[in-house]
This record gives sequence, C-alpha cells and structure tokens, in this order.
Amino acid sequence: MAIRQIRKKGDEILSKKSKEIEKIDDKIKELAQDMLDTMYENDGIGLAACQVGMLKRIIVYDYLYVEEDGKKSPVVMINPVIKSRSKSMITVEEGCLSFPDEFKEVKRHEKITVEYVDLNGKKKTLHAKDLEAVVIQHETDHLDGIVFLDRV
Repeated sequence: MAIRQIRKKGDEILSKKSKEIEKIDDKIKELAQDMLDTMYENDGIGLAACQVGMLKRIIVYDYLYVEEDGKKSPVVMINPVIKSRSKSMITVEEGCLSFPDEFKEVKRHEKITVEYVDLNGKKKTLHAKDLEAVVIQHETDHLDGIVFLDRV
C-alpha cells in the first residue's frame, strides 16, 4: 500500500472532530492498511485517520510492536467508542507521531471498555488495560480533535 504524510503540530485538521464511517468499503480498507504501513514506517504504536489527513473515525494501533521486537499484532478500530473507564488512573509518558520529539506525562484511565467495528463490519467489545488502554484513549482523543498536550 502507501506510506502517507503525517500531519504535524499546527495543522488545523488535528483539532477537528472526525466523522463516523457509514460503510466499510475498499477505500476504508485501503486507508486502514495505509495507516498501519505509515505507523510502522514511523515506529509508532498508534495512529488516527486525522493524522494522515482524513477526518474519519478510524484508528490503528499495535502496542506490542515495540515491546516484542517488531512482531506485528495490528488492531483496526472503526467508530470506536469508550463505554467505560476505571476510576484508577495511571501516568505514562506519551509521545505522538504528529508531535515529534515532544514527550509529556499524561494521566489516563488504567482500564477501559471500548466498542468498535472491525474491517469485516463485525461489532466488537474490547476490555483493555495499562498500555493498550492508554494507546486507545490517546488515539480516540484524536478523533475528537484532542491531542495529548491538551491533557497535560
């Protein structure tokens, strides 16, 4: 597929709310693959569509990629919605492909439950914790025009 240009700090698209995806067609599947290719090419562990210039509610991530020496376990979430958040919080130093060389400690919910649709149109529910929960919260924030620096 294709490596897409990542939108950087100051690009107004990063502060806009993304639109729900109504239909999973070949263009959405291609976007998802391009996002994964772009994320891996830039040594990221998560990417939202707005970061490659598309205001669509789709995120990709692979939080194990860095921890497991390049073994790929990608996840694609279409129209993700966080349904519940734990009261317990964790603080993690976050970075972002749109804000290279900027790292800040951010407080996030330790556990979340997220509902989404996969690339086959199947509704799914995921219970995530620790780093996976942080990555999902970071990327779903992007879909609402929130960047991690807004959470500092």
